[in-house]
Formats: sequence, structure tokens, C-alpha cells
Amino acid sequence: MSNPTTFARRVFFWSGVYGILVLLPQYLIELGVGPPLAAPITRPEHFYGFVGVALAWQVVFLVIARDVRRYRLMMLPSILEKLAFGLPVLLLFATGRVGSDVLLFGCLDLVLGTLFLVSFVKTRDVQAGGATR
Repeated sequence: MSNPTTFARRVFFWSGVYGILVLLPQYLIELGVGPPLAAPITRPEHFYGFVGVALAWQVVFLVIARDVRRYRLMMLPSILEKLAFGLPVLLLFATGRVGSDVLLFGCLDLVLGTLFLVSFVKTRDVQAGGATR
């Protein structure tokens, strides 16, 4: 049987790495780096605010990965962070307001949120500074 702490550590570490790799280049989109925008950014404070907050959460995921026992309760708002993007994207796609490219990223967030929930459940018997049962 695999160690639940190791599972959670890997989930949060790779989620943080993935998120940084996907989000950081978005700071360069207006400069023409990357794929062309479907529409101009009309509210840059919303766009860059979203990217900045999302990047901050990637750092939180990396912190959780460093010490799963200590930061286990931070997994709960981490799940919410993933739902906060994934669920609205499903609704927006269903109403034709976003494309399949955005749906892909929304679904990836829902998968990661599910893995975060699994991590939280698997580590329920892990005490701060202690071992698993």
C-alpha cells in the first residue's frame, strides 16, 4: 500500500509545477507571446488579478507538498480553488460562452480538485509530527 503522505506530496507538488508553467506565460499574452487572443483584454485588472491570485495558489500547493502533515487543512481551500474555476467553466461551456480549449483547463482543475480531496481523505489519520495508522 502506498504512503498517503507521499501521494499527497506528489499531487500537490506536480499541481503547483503544472499551474506555474500554465499561468506564468499569461503575463506575456498582451505582448503577443503565445497564442493570439480571441478578444482583447478589456479589463486588465481582472485578467492580471486572476493570474496573480492563481499563481499565489500554486505557491500554496508547493508549500503543502513540503509538509503535508502540517498544512493538511489547507487542502480544503485548495479544493475550493479548483472548484472555483472548474465548475463555472462547465456552466459557461454548456451555455456556449467558452470554447473547448477553456473547457479542457476547467476539467483539468476539476481532476486536480478531486485528487486534492483524495489526498485530504487519505491523510485523515496523519497527525502533525506523527505517523499514519
